Amino acid sequence: MKKNYTPEDELLFLALGGSGEIGMNVNLYGCQGRWLMVDLGMTFSGGQYPGVDLVFADLEFIEERAKDLEAIVLTHAHEDHIGAVPYFAADLGVPIYATPFTAELVRRKLEEADLEGEVELNIIEEDHGSFRVGPFEVTYLPLAHSIAEGNALLIDTPHGKIFHTGDWKLDEDPIIGEPTTEEELTEIGDEGVLALVCDSTNVFNPAPSGSEGAVFKGLLEEVQCHPGKRVLVTTFASNVARLHTLGEVARETGRQVCVAGRSLDRIIDVSQQNGYLEDFPETVDFDTAMGLPRGEVLILATGGQGEPRAALSRISEDSHPLELVSGDVVLFSSRQIPGNELAIGAVQNRLAAKGVTMVTDRQSLIHVSGHPGRPELEALYGWLRPDILLPVHGEMRHMQEQARLGLANGIPDAVVQQNGDIVRLAPGAPGKIAEVRAGRLVLDGDIIAPADGDSIVMRRRIMHEGVVIVALDDRLNPLIDSIGLPLDEDYEDFLAEAREDIRKAIGKLKGNERKSSSTVHEAARLAARRAAQRWSGKRPQVRVLLPTRGLD
Repeated sequence: MKKNYTPEDELLFLALGGSGEIGMNVNLYGCQGRWLMVDLGMTFSGGQYPGVDLVFADLEFIEERAKDLEAIVLTHAHEDHIGAVPYFAADLGVPIYATPFTAELVRRKLEEADLEGEVELNIIEEDHGSFRVGPFEVTYLPLAHSIAEGNALLIDTPHGKIFHTGDWKLDEDPIIGEPTTEEELTEIGDEGVLALVCDSTNVFNPAPSGSEGAVFKGLLEEVQCHPGKRVLVTTFASNVARLHTLGEVARETGRQVCVAGRSLDRIIDVSQQNGYLEDFPETVDFDTAMGLPRGEVLILATGGQGEPRAALSRISEDSHPLELVSGDVVLFSSRQIPGNELAIGAVQNRLAAKGVTMVTDRQSLIHVSGHPGRPELEALYGWLRPDILLPVHGEMRHMQEQARLGLANGIPDAVVQQNGDIVRLAPGAPGKIAEVRAGRLVLDGDIIAPADGDSIVMRRRIMHEGVVIVALDDRLNPLIDSIGLPLDEDYEDFLAEAREDIRKAIGKLKGNERKSSSTVHEAARLAARRAAQRWSGKRPQVRVLLPTRGLD
């Protein structure tokens, strides 16, 4: 590798997102001076960035080398794998490759962003479709996951083959799609796999993830347990197999389907456009659903992760056309994503206060994961028999554990990396050879900004400590106000004392000090902050506005 990180006659791997965290997947492969990007995802802020919803990997490394980037290849259509496409793909200026379902969702994102004509979008048929870009030959290999057209990638290079799993599981009854078989995977292993780059999400699960077919039975039995009750099921909108299952459950139980949530409407539309959900029941609108006998409707709603603007949250707050009352039932046919516990709990508490019955996957088999447990990982190791295991798609604890599991199952080498680590896979012994910057960006309003930039840092400080504003008139008499200090009853007394403190601080300045804007500014700032800390225990941000005529 050259000093400017250009790959020479070697095979490199670099994650800019998704290694050391779950979400925001961006992976790069380098060979013979060229790079290939696999996935371009995002994550959600979870509250650590006030006022921000979307978080992206900082692509500075590859943006500076965009002329060396061949393409972006998308494994599947979950937001943590495609969500950043409309924000960065046009600037990167390379073609995108995806299977039909994923491509249609990406096309709609580009259309919404007015970028449809600016990004080349290539559709690859899912069943072992192949293409070549630069030194990389890429083959799509269908694997089961909690979305239509989940795929692994077999990336053939001059140094050997990489099996990049994407998100996956083993499923004997996947409902949607036909995953690559054990025999086909074993044949790939027979031909030789240099490196397995593998999903680590569920490595601590000692059991297989379970079959989507088994969920049909669980959901059917659960809905049948509540005759005469209005039943709402919340699930991940992208889980096309689950939507198919729920359509069948509605048909079996004599209920009409009502869909609440734009993302569900979009996924159903794209699915039917691509040959899925063709026998999904006709849906009824909100007014019709509310007019049906309670036991004759099945509501499918977004919001199982506690999202405040999603349908379930609004229903729990009585701010949605659909209503639930005491005795009605909500089935959470989804897993609780780490970090969403408080938001989900808030929704569930509001539903509980209404007397709504709730059932989760802990009480009934109404959900299975889309990621592999330990037995599935061990099976894949045995079929592919790679020389190197490279865990991705997990926090550090997940990736370390998968490395241990792989080594214990006979894989010769395992490399645990994190965002920013450049790993040489070949030639020679695999290992980390360099570290580059791998930061985060946020979508703040309409602006993409550094996650550690001044605006976010200041906003976080204001959120915790509050703000005090001091305005000095031409005679340097202070006016003062504050936001966020816990001084409701004592507020006027605090203001009076703070004003007096500022007058005294400025009054102590002599000669040229009193004529210096910076000196007056600092004296007023410190006096106001000390007063606020004395009265409230907070250390607020202080902004001082000086006379417009200036002092210098």
